[in-house]
Amino acid sequence: LRLCSVADTVRERMACSISGEIATDPVVSLKSGHLFERRLIEKQISATGRCPITDQDLTKEDLLSVKSHQNQQASVVKPRLTSAAGIPGVLKTLQDEWDAVMLETFTLKKHLSDVRQELAYALYQKDAACRVIARLIKERDQARAALSDVQSNMAAAVGKSGPAGEMEVEDDAGINSEIIRKMQTTAKKLGNKARKTKVKGLQLSVKKPDEVAGYKKLSSHPLHSSSKPGILCLDLHPKSQDLVLTGGSDTNAILFNRGTKKILDTLKAHKKKVTSVKFHPTSNVLFTTSNDSTAIIWSPDSKGKFKKQSVLADHTAAVVNSTLHPSGDYLITASADASWCFWDLETASCKAKVSSDKIQAGYTKATFHPDGLILAAATADQTVRIFDVKQQKNVHDFKGHAGDITGLAFSENGYYLGSADSKGVVKMWDLRKLSNFHTIEIGKPLTDLAFDQSGTYMLTTGPDIQVYSVKGFSLVKTFNDHKKEVTSAIFGKDAAFIASTSRDRTLKFFG
Repeated sequence: LRLCSVADTVRERMACSISGEIATDPVVSLKSGHLFERRLIEKQISATGRCPITDQDLTKEDLLSVKSHQNQQASVVKPRLTSAAGIPGVLKTLQDEWDAVMLETFTLKKHLSDVRQELAYALYQKDAACRVIARLIKERDQARAALSDVQSNMAAAVGKSGPAGEMEVEDDAGINSEIIRKMQTTAKKLGNKARKTKVKGLQLSVKKPDEVAGYKKLSSHPLHSSSKPGILCLDLHPKSQDLVLTGGSDTNAILFNRGTKKILDTLKAHKKKVTSVKFHPTSNVLFTTSNDSTAIIWSPDSKGKFKKQSVLADHTAAVVNSTLHPSGDYLITASADASWCFWDLETASCKAKVSSDKIQAGYTKATFHPDGLILAAATADQTVRIFDVKQQKNVHDFKGHAGDITGLAFSENGYYLGSADSKGVVKMWDLRKLSNFHTIEIGKPLTDLAFDQSGTYMLTTGPDIQVYSVKGFSLVKTFNDHKKEVTSAIFGKDAAFIASTSRDRTLKFFG
C-alpha cells in the first residue's frame, strides 16, 4: 500500500500543468518550475511565446527535459511513421486534436477567472456609487427641508404681524418691482447650493485652530487724532486685503495700507464721531456713517484722493451702522431715530425709510443676510429683529439679551445669526427653527462680533479679543495686546490674520 501511495504521488507530481495528464515527455520551465508535456508547451510557445500559467515570456530554450525510464525507452524505440498513414497517423491526428482542445480549455478557464474578477470589481464599484448617490440624495432632501422650514417660519411670522406691527414707509418711489427683481436674482445666485459650495471651498483653505492659536501681534499703528483718541470701527477691502478703513472719535475716517504701513488718505466731512465704515467690493467707493445723523458716499477725484460724492441725510438722529447688499447696488443705514433707510447707490436716493409704532427704541446694529433678502437689526430694547426687506416687514423678533446689543453678524452658511451684548453674553440664533441654540457667558462687556468668511471662526471684542471655533464654540485664542477697550476686529481672508481697533488709538494686526 505504501508503495502504491508513493507511486500515486509520483504520478501526480509528473502531471502536465496544462492537461492534468501524466506527461510522457515531461519538461520543466526554468523560469516558473512548472512541469509540462513537451508537445503541449511547445505549441503554446509557438502560438504566444508566453508561459500559460505565469504569463511570463518563455522560449523553448527555457525548457529542461526530465529523464525517466519511460521517456528513455521512448527515445530508444522511436517509430518513424508517415504522417496520417495508417492507424498510427490517425492516432497522431487525434492526439493533436486532443492537445488543441486541452490548450483551448485551459485558456478559456483562465479567461473565465479573469472575467469573474473584473465582474466582482465592477459590482463593488457599483455598490459604492449607489451608496454615494444615496448619501447625496439624503443631504439634498435635508437641505430642501431646512429651506422649507425657514420659508414657512418666515411666512408664519409675516402672517402674525397685525395692524399694530405694520411698518410705516416714507419714500418717493419705494422698493419697486425692478429692485425686487434684482434682489431676487442676486439671492438665486447666492442660494443654499451655491453658498454651501462656496463655504466648503473656503473651509479647505482656512487656517487650522492650532495655527490661529499660535498667532501673535504683527504690528501696531497709532492713527487718528490724539486730542480725541479712539478708533471706533474698521473694514477690510474684500479683494485688496492690504487696504484698511477706520473711523474714529475725531470725526475722520482713515484709509491705511497694511503692506506699506502708510496712511493713504484722511476723509474729513463728518461733524461727529464716525460709527461705521465700509468698502464697496467692486467699485472704488467708500461709505461712512456718523453720529451727526448722516452717511456719506466717497469717491476718488482725479488725483486719487477721496471726496464726498453724496451725503445721505434722511435720518434725524445718529446713524449707528450701515450694511451693503450682496449685489453692491443698495445700502441700508440704521439710526437711533428708530428707522432704517434703503438707499439706491446709483442715484444716492432713499427708496424707503422704514419705521413702526411697534418699534420705539433706536437701532444699534444692522446687517444683511448673505442672500440679501433678510435684514437683521438690533434695537436699544435688547431685541434682535428680522425684516423681510422686499416688504419692509418685521417678521420675527429674537429676545433674550439683558444688555444693549453691540455686535450682530450672520454666519456665511446663512442659517446662524450671532449677537453680543454689553453684559458679556453671546447668543447664537437658528433661522430655521427661529430659536436660540447656544449661549456663551463671557462675563465682560462686549463691543462687537464677527465671523470669518468660511464660518469656521467667530470673534468677540471688548476688554480683549476672543476667537472661538464655531464647531463646539471652544475658545481658540485670546489677544490682550490693546491697552484700552477693543472696539472692533475683523478676519482677513482664510483667517490668515486679524485686524483690530481700540480706544487706545491703535490699529493692530495679528497673525
